[in-house]
Amino acid sequence: MSADIHIIASSGSWIEQSAIDQLHHSAVLEGIERVVGLPDLHAGRGIAVGAAFWSPGHVHPPLVGSDIGCGIALWQGDLPLRKFRADAAERKLHGLEGRWSGDAAAALGDAGLPADLMGEALGTIGGGNHFAELLRVEAVLDEAGFDASGLATDRVLLMVHSGSRGLGQAILDRHARMAGGSSALLADGAEGAAYLAEHDQAMAWAVLNRQVIAHRFLDRLGMAGTRLLDICHNSVTPHRGGWLHRKGAAPADKGLVVVPGSRGDLTYVVRPRSEAGDIALASLAHGAGRKWSRSETKGKLGRRVTAAALERTPLGGRVICEDRDLIFEEAPQAYKDIHRVVRDLVEAGLVDPVATLRPLLTYKVRRS
Repeated sequence: MSADIHIIASSGSWIEQSAIDQLHHSAVLEGIERVVGLPDLHAGRGIAVGAAFWSPGHVHPPLVGSDIGCGIALWQGDLPLRKFRADAAERKLHGLEGRWSGDAAAALGDAGLPADLMGEALGTIGGGNHFAELLRVEAVLDEAGFDASGLATDRVLLMVHSGSRGLGQAILDRHARMAGGSSALLADGAEGAAYLAEHDQAMAWAVLNRQVIAHRFLDRLGMAGTRLLDICHNSVTPHRGGWLHRKGAAPADKGLVVVPGSRGDLTYVVRPRSEAGDIALASLAHGAGRKWSRSETKGKLGRRVTAAALERTPLGGRVICEDRDLIFEEAPQAYKDIHRVVRDLVEAGLVDPVATLRPLLTYKVRRS
């Protein structure tokens, strides 16, 4: 039997048929009873991204995916906005792909993780759509909500988007080999319990990774910072007596959420409404969502846009990305309209926008 499927998107939103087809494929998986597609829904590697799935008794590792714990954290720096200089910041941000010089074993131990758990990767951003970004408050949309958020209009912000690096992939691969062709694991069975234990470790590793990345960036820029939020997009967690899988979906039950656009557009800070728990499986869009695949993006832009042009954005931001393929794959044109995505959330009664943030400098990767 197929699960109930609900797609939250207005008639003005474009969602590719392949993403809808993937939702329907997931809806017939063993034990899945509810499926929600969010306004940023797009096709993934077999599983739609921008979706949530609920089962009363099964966990499905593929519905979480290979980057367990991937998410976004937001820090507010102590640097006054008037003192920020993009040229100086760009010059200082070098060598952040290499191994962190701090004590990885101690940091892992303090987080309750094995001291030898991928310490060599700790504090690194990774590839794909991961990034670190300096921002400023663009507009306050809800004065009361803004005052309660801890945000200030005159400070530089740091947003970090990264996950569990190769750890999540290793966990997914291991359980795929053990599953023998079926993705369904009984949550209270031995294999389900083993997956959930490894999943929770990867989640904690990803949170720590974002923390170390932020420490590295803030230190390089001569700033201190306060973490305002950390939200996860890929996870499976207990929910209403069952198991809620999120694949590229932000939680609506953990406080404020940031919903980033592309590197060339604004990021929204939103306050979830309680209605999201019933309508959307306590989940929200995690960003703008891709409009074009990585391969077609370079094909569409490669002959008419230069890599140098992509290092500057329509909002005046800068982009540090010295991987030529990646700077095209992650071009702003490849993403949906973030304003439409957030309007869909608002019109569905799921969120109240609090503020918008403008990107100042987006860091992807440097060669040295």
